[in-house]
Amino acid sequence: MSISTSRQISIKGISGSPGICIGKAYVVDREGVNLTKRYPISDALVPKEIDRFKHAVLKAKNDHAKVIESLEDDIGENLNILETHMVLFKDKMLYGKTIDTITNEKINAEWALRKVSRKVKAMFQQIDDQYLQARVNDIVQVSDKIMSYLVGAEDIKISDINKRVIIVAHDLSPADASQIQLERIKGFVTDRGGKDSHTSIIAKSLKIPSVLGLGRATINVRNDDILIVDGSSGILIINPEEDTLFKYEARLARFEQYRAGLERDSHLPSVTKDGILINLMANIELVEEVVAVKDYGAIDIGLFRTEFLYLDLKRFPTEDELLCKYKELVELMSPQSVTIRTLDINGDKVNPYLSIVEEANPSLGLRAVRFCLENEDVFITQLKAILRAAAFGNIKLLIPMISCVEEIIQVKQVMNKAILELEREDKIFNKDIPLGAMIEVPSAVIIAESLADHVDFFSIGTNDLIQYTMAIDRRNRRVAHLYQALNPAVLKMIKMAYDAAKKKGIDFVMCGEMAGDPMNLPVLVGMGLTNFSMNSAAIPAVKKIIRDLDTKKAKKSVKKIMTLKTVQEISDFISQEYKEILPFQEADETI
Repeated sequence: MSISTSRQISIKGISGSPGICIGKAYVVDREGVNLTKRYPISDALVPKEIDRFKHAVLKAKNDHAKVIESLEDDIGENLNILETHMVLFKDKMLYGKTIDTITNEKINAEWALRKVSRKVKAMFQQIDDQYLQARVNDIVQVSDKIMSYLVGAEDIKISDINKRVIIVAHDLSPADASQIQLERIKGFVTDRGGKDSHTSIIAKSLKIPSVLGLGRATINVRNDDILIVDGSSGILIINPEEDTLFKYEARLARFEQYRAGLERDSHLPSVTKDGILINLMANIELVEEVVAVKDYGAIDIGLFRTEFLYLDLKRFPTEDELLCKYKELVELMSPQSVTIRTLDINGDKVNPYLSIVEEANPSLGLRAVRFCLENEDVFITQLKAILRAAAFGNIKLLIPMISCVEEIIQVKQVMNKAILELEREDKIFNKDIPLGAMIEVPSAVIIAESLADHVDFFSIGTNDLIQYTMAIDRRNRRVAHLYQALNPAVLKMIKMAYDAAKKKGIDFVMCGEMAGDPMNLPVLVGMGLTNFSMNSAAIPAVKKIIRDLDTKKAKKSVKKIMTLKTVQEISDFISQEYKEILPFQEADETI
């Protein structure tokens, strides 16, 4: 029976985890959670309302604990994510502020929780860091869980689904995703979420296709609709026509063959066909991710983002608290190196414990190194902790968002103050650690040779470099189409920075998302780059591309690529020139 072409709908979302699945839809409804009303309460009823809220939190927390207990012991990173959610049930920003709001505003618990979660969400979304923005989803999911007990909505029981289906939901929490039975659930799609969300991380670990951030999937999909989930391209196809089904069935077979090859060869070194070693490192945010770093074969940690601990507390962490985390990390990785990036947050938008004038555009304001130099005591505390941890392992220090030579000179002056304090305090530390500058704004590229005289290495942060080069807000859907790693202007920026580092004899690492996309590897290796840091899970696919690359051919390709004028021309050239080693770029075709 042929399927009517008029029924086919394609929706573009965000790739949560790669792969393709085809099957029937199972729509999960959580509508009741969103039906909250505001009503005032009397002074006499405030304690009762607070008790009602606490009881809902306790029920939600106990339910979450049961999910953790029901899981297999060997779930690695997934357990860490679920335990992070367990902590959030009593997080001061969510739990404490909700109780304060009930007390101070004399309103019902549902509305107080909704108000607080929205405020926390807005605060996190102002942070110019993709990982930390993605933590918004964790706050929202925990809030929804508590809300479901407050309003009496029936909760999802993913583990109870007993047929082979594709889940369609407004959102899935990591606890929901971790209950997925692989023999029953083929994949899932959600209206909410992004590629860096914890739900996405669990989907990748389960190796099931997912597409997130679709916005309107639950509106367009009905139970038992036929779906194609293309997790590699971030596309959901509803009620596909017959030709589309045939194409995707063939792609599915090729993808399974490709993935089997990745797993079979993942232990092999990342050496090109002509014998050039390419160093692959990992980007992490939590110490617990070291297990995945080692499993995927990263040689070092090329970027450790330090913001999480600052946001997890209602105050700045102490030197000893920071030392504890950094020491644990470097000892786990020793003798491999750990590159620690200093604090990259915007003070007024992120820290509720600071009173700073609100900025109209935080991305161009007092963030990263600017914030640290403005708040020298905070900076010195972190530098002292890093220098002390360096006595226990191999640490490199990385300074984010350097835009002029004066900033790196100031950083060195503050480092000297930190060293003097440690000497006076007679503490054990190591001051002889490599110092690096992140190249992520156009001014740093233009003066890269001058900056190179003051540092030991460059680490190029392509996420911000693309944003600032193209003058776009990468969170703004209206201009998201301009956020292209293969834009000729971006490629020229990368080459300028690399050439400056090479001329001055310092190391050069790429640590942005661009490094983990196999499509970009031919041009980057062709430019001469040999050091890449990325999400651990991206390493096997990148390794495979590297083993199939010939650097001499790549260098010739770059000469041609640098003459091309548009992203499409460059993408087409790479797809054609390297089609034999980029087997799944075809999945990006418009259906």
